[in-house]
Amino acid sequence: MAVVRRGRTSSVLSSVPLQILFYVNGIYYIFYFLATLAMIVYKSQVFSYPDDFLAPDLALLFIMAILEVLRLYLGSKGNLTEEEAPLGLSLVITVGSVILSVYFLVWQTYVLKADVIINAILLFTYGLESVLKVIAVAAFVS
Repeated sequence: MAVVRRGRTSSVLSSVPLQILFYVNGIYYIFYFLATLAMIVYKSQVFSYPDDFLAPDLALLFIMAILEVLRLYLGSKGNLTEEEAPLGLSLVITVGSVILSVYFLVWQTYVLKADVIINAILLFTYGLESVLKVIAVAAFVS
């Protein structure tokens, strides 16, 4: 879409699929957070969950929530303003979110089948978002 202004052309470079994915991932992460929190509480009541691991698991979940808010805000802002710096920073924060998601998928004290499913979906959306972010940054730079 080109807009003509006094001899100049300007095109919109923002990625609509990326913006939609930010929105969907924001809604999914609310579900993910609440489901993971409920599963941690469930595991601490039903299984012999070591007290030494309960607090770190909860702390990592809340750290992941903070990272997710920052990641989605910077990604959305970078995409809508067509700036590569916030989008690139969002891509870097995605690496931290992926590591935390892998922790909840593999290294958590008890891993339920529900943990595997919701983390697999989250990792899939992170991968898809990362690809779209790289494409958007490439479009912004060129």
